[in-house]
Amino acid sequence: MKENPLIVVLGPTATGKTKLAVQIANKYSGEVISADSRQVYRGMDIGTGKDLNEYEILNKQIPYHLIDIIAPEVDYSVYHFQKDFYNAYNQIIINNSIPILCGGTGLYIESILLNYEMAEVNPDYKLRDELQNESHEKLIEKLKLLNSELHNKTDISSKKRTIRAIEIAKNKKNKKKKIEGAKEFNYCIIGISPERELVRKRITNRLKFRLNNGLIEEVESLLTEGLARERLDYFGLEYKFIGRYLDGSLNKNDMFQKLNTSIHQFSKRQMTFFRRMEKRGIKINWITNAEIDSAQKILSTYFQE
Repeated sequence: MKENPLIVVLGPTATGKTKLAVQIANKYSGEVISADSRQVYRGMDIGTGKDLNEYEILNKQIPYHLIDIIAPEVDYSVYHFQKDFYNAYNQIIINNSIPILCGGTGLYIESILLNYEMAEVNPDYKLRDELQNESHEKLIEKLKLLNSELHNKTDISSKKRTIRAIEIAKNKKNKKKKIEGAKEFNYCIIGISPERELVRKRITNRLKFRLNNGLIEEVESLLTEGLARERLDYFGLEYKFIGRYLDGSLNKNDMFQKLNTSIHQFSKRQMTFFRRMEKRGIKINWITNAEIDSAQKILSTYFQE
C-alpha cells in the first residue's frame, strides 16, 4: 500500500459517484468516506441521495463513513468535516483498507487535499437573521469588504455558504490552525463528467422519482418531529422548495419547476468549483461514465507508481 493513500471520486450531482466508489471499494478492498455536506444528517435520506442500498455489492456490504452522524438541528462546517474525515481515514488505514473519498461537495474535498487551516467559529444566529434577506450578490460584496483573501478561497455557490463565510470573516480573533493529524496524501482523483444533456435528463428524472417516492413525506416528517421551518433553507434546494410547497407559498407545479431549475444550476456550479480546483494544481482524471472499467485504467497506473 502507498503511504497515505487516498482515492477520490467526485463529480456533479446525478452522475453515479456512489455506485462507482462502491465498485472501486469492492475491487481494491476499500471503505468509502462521504464528502457530502448534507448526508451527515440523520432523517434526511431521499433529499440528500444517500442511496444506502448501493453500498451492498455482490452480497458484500462496503463500509461507509460520515453518513447519518448528527441530528438536523446541529450545524456542521468544513472544520467539523476535516476532523471527522481524519478520524475515519485513520480507522480505515488501521483496517488495512483503502480510503475512498466520494462526493460532490468540492469545498470539503479541497479542504483535505490542500490542508485548509480553519478557525472553529460558532454559528451567529443573530447575524444570520440579519443577512438572510440580503441578495446573494450583496452578500458577496460584503464578504469582499471584510476579507478579500477569504472571498477568493471560499465556496460562495449559495447564500448559505456565503453567510457562513461572513460569519468566519467577522470572527478574526479565532485563530486558524491545521487539523491535528493533517497530512499530505498520495491521492488519485477520478472525476465523472458525462455529456451535459445526459446529466440534465438524469437530474429531472431523478427528481420526479424522488417526489413520487417519499421526498415530500420526508420533509413533512422533519417538520412533524419539530424541525423549524426556517431550518429547511439551511439544507439546500430540495428541503427549501418543498418546505415552501408545504407552507402554501408554492403550488406543486411551481415547486417542481423552480426546484428542477435550481438543481441544474447547482450542477453547473459544482463543475465550476471542480475546474477551479484544477487551476489550483489538483489533478482530476475525468471520465465520461461511472463505470469501473474506465476507473481501473486510471487506478492501475496509480497503484503501480
